[in-house]
Amino acid sequence: GLDVDVVSGSRGSVAPPDRCNCLMLPTVMCDQVFTFDGASFIDTIPRPASITEDAFGDAARELFFRVMQLTDNVGSEPEHRAINYLTLRYPAVYALVMDMYAADKSLVGVDVHPSRLSLHRDIVQVIFSFVDRKTDVTEKFFARVDVTEKWIFLVSKLSPFYDR
Repeated sequence: GLDVDVVSGSRGSVAPPDRCNCLMLPTVMCDQVFTFDGASFIDTIPRPASITEDAFGDAARELFFRVMQLTDNVGSEPEHRAINYLTLRYPAVYALVMDMYAADKSLVGVDVHPSRLSLHRDIVQVIFSFVDRKTDVTEKFFARVDVTEKWIFLVSKLSPFYDR
């Protein structure tokens, strides 16, 4: 199976070479550690009624591995922290991607931009782009996430996004 470990905390200085087998790795003061297996996580993804169970299993596994590529970061940037939060703590992202898959649309991009709502807080909007596999028309959805402090939270749920 595939075990996943997620560490949430504060990054410190680089550890001395004799501590990490001569690797220059940052130290982390852990606040939370999440450990789960990939198969159990995949089982929690909601299945759209229009997809058969067999097709859904294959699509859900592919989705999980794509999302794991998005979260291949140390969380040092606000964009990384927002994406990490949404992919681990907001199941509506998976429901959206599966619904789009059922509608013959593919996830082609995830972008993060500062929100215009961020006057005194660090709020970003995470934009998910989907392309129709038949017409090449792009459809976008976004969620706003507050990444000001250590504990990240959702500001607005997934909604259609329109370029301005």
